Amino acid sequence: MRGQPGFWDVEERHGRLSKAGNPLEKLNGVVPWEIFREPLVKALKRSDGARGGRPPCDSDKRPWGAMISG
Repeated sequence: MRGQPGFWDVEERHGRLSKAGNPLEKLNGVVPWEIFREPLVKALKRSDGARGGRPPCDSDKRPWGAMISG
């Protein structure tokens, strides 16, 4: 089927990646992501949420996203 992935397609893809030795899973086992939390919380300004909008993403996952997109 082409187009939008089905409900189970993403889970199956993650399973295949895990069996093949997903490098991101290996990285997750090596990098202590919590050490990034405090410096990022200090550096990133957060709104109080009074104006609504998207909830903030977890700050210790930001370096992970930068590595994936880089």
